[in-house]
Order: sequence, then C-alpha cells, then structure tokens
Amino acid sequence: QLQLVESGGGLVQSGGSLRLSCAASGGDWGFSAIAWFRQAPGKERVGVSCISGYGIRENYLDSVEGRVTMSRDNFKNTVTLQMNAFNPQDTGVYYCTMKPVLACSNSPRNFDLWGQGTQIVVSP
Repeated sequence: QLQLVESGGGLVQSGGSLRLSCAASGGDWGFSAIAWFRQAPGKERVGVSCISGYGIRENYLDSVEGRVTMSRDNFKNTVTLQMNAFNPQDTGVYYCTMKPVLACSNSPRNFDLWGQGTQIVVSP
C-alpha cells in the first residue's frame, strides 16, 4: 500500500532555512499531483506548493512567495520543499499529499493520501 513519509522538520530560528523531504513507499506515484500543505496551530490546512503530473509547479501562499522551492523526482518518488527566511508565522505541521490525477489543487479536500506530517517550530 502506498504511503507518504515526510522528514526534515524541527526547530528553526527566524531567518533560517530547512529542507523538507517526502518519500513514497510501497508503490509508485506515477503522474499524480504531489503537494505540500501546512497547518498552523488553530488554523485550517492550506496549500503551499504543488507539482502536477505534467511537472508544472504552482505556489499558493503569498506569504511564502520567493522563499520556497518545491522539486520532484519521479524516479525516486520523492519531493522536497526548500524553505528559506523563516518567520514565526511559518510555524505549523507540514504535510505531503497526493491525488491520483495530473492537475494540482490548493484544496485539501481534493487530496486523498497524506503523510503523517512534520512539525516546524520557528523561534523569534
């Protein structure tokens, strides 16, 4: 059974950088759309970035524009999210997710397979 496993979260100082990774195990995600979402404490889950099955990248959060880069390796079934210049508002749980269609979406309701999430805490 296909599963997604995130890694790379932790405690980071404001202005710092982290590289999150997500790997698929138990199968191949093929040409599915793969996305990163995040959920801040007490808030809804929101889309950060997505790469479609066509390989087109979409960014969804104005607050992270210019600070995040998502990449995808279909041979290794991995995606990464490089994030720079953290601020405390970036604190939250970051999730990797996929949906078995080509096109991206910024709605969590359109995704049906989720990783367990990786926590990021940004200190002032």
